[in-house]
Amino acid sequence: MTPVITSGTSSGMTAPDDPAATWLARHGDELIAFRRQLHAHPELGREEHGTTDLVANRLSAEGLNPRLLPVGSGLWCDIGGDGDGGGQPPEVLLRADLDALPLDDEKDVPYRSTVPGVCHACGHDVHTSVLLGAGLALAELAERDGLPGRVRLVFQPAEEMMPGGALDVLRAGLVTGGRYVFALHCDPSIEVGTVGLKVGPITAAADKIDLHLSGPGGHTSRPQNTVDLINALSRVVADLPAALTRVIDPRSAMTLVWGMISAGSAPNAIPRTGLAKGTLRMLDHEAWQVAPEVVHRLATELAAPYGATARVDYHRGVPPVVNSGSAVAVLQAAAHRALPAGAVVPTRQSLGGEDFGWYLEHVPGAMARLGVRPAGGAAYDLHQGGFDVDEDCIAVGVRLMVATALEALRD
Repeated sequence: MTPVITSGTSSGMTAPDDPAATWLARHGDELIAFRRQLHAHPELGREEHGTTDLVANRLSAEGLNPRLLPVGSGLWCDIGGDGDGGGQPPEVLLRADLDALPLDDEKDVPYRSTVPGVCHACGHDVHTSVLLGAGLALAELAERDGLPGRVRLVFQPAEEMMPGGALDVLRAGLVTGGRYVFALHCDPSIEVGTVGLKVGPITAAADKIDLHLSGPGGHTSRPQNTVDLINALSRVVADLPAALTRVIDPRSAMTLVWGMISAGSAPNAIPRTGLAKGTLRMLDHEAWQVAPEVVHRLATELAAPYGATARVDYHRGVPPVVNSGSAVAVLQAAAHRALPAGAVVPTRQSLGGEDFGWYLEHVPGAMARLGVRPAGGAAYDLHQGGFDVDEDCIAVGVRLMVATALEALRD
């Protein structure tokens, strides 16, 4: 049954059942300091070696057995169950991403990035801190009372790259046999203390396109004797986005936006080659599956009247994140247990891409949106150099992830 997302005010709960409360009372400040350390020392995808070491050392200090991913950055760690999890499937996976963005940090704060041109402008430092806290709290619960199953923490590299570090995790076999996978993502559009939930698609598919046009070249005084390549390129660039909306169901909201066009080197010479690069986004999984063939066909047909030859290098990015109804029901039940009434709010699908969608091709799961905007205040959007969060969101995320793991193990 598909759950109905409510504000939570009808739960009648006056005292949330917060299994992470005891741990957070002792370690909440530590997590904030940990997040600030990550924020000051960001690392790009495939280079998160320092971040990986920090997480691994903290888990090892509690007697856990973190393991490095085969690609050299990122790690995983099992909690609960029999033994240390070597080769055994988990019941529940909790995932966070480690990498930062190639942006300058524009904030004037003590924890401002110390790495020029690199910044945690998407909240992955928060995601990592939340998962670390959730894992340590769950380990404490497991030591004291035991857990009814195995929880796997996955600290994933390279989320900001296409097709994303999620594929590294899948290739390592860490998702095989799992019953549920969960993640959260910072959302500056909602206030700290709230969690946005949605059944079905919550992010979009996102792919990259390199469009190459070619012709014999020639003199600009005689375009009729050759292929006016720049004219042809401009026509295809202008017409391809519109053509896609006429051959693909418009409810998929397929959107092609160009980010770079390059052709020619002299004002009186028609070039032989031209290049346009862009991103293709869509809300629908079926449209994502057929998109490569449709783009190739349309580009060829649009270039043909001008005599140009078209070639498309289509780079798969990420599928849409499609939250399963059962997983969202687990998240909602966990939020009602561990967070105050009114903490759960509905959220809309975004055209942003998230490689968490790759996990959901294999295991049912869901992504929640974690409110990070200061109460009553403004916030920078994601992927801006001034992005920051109200750090009270870290404790909210820990409470939600711990309660979600326990709820999923009981499910």
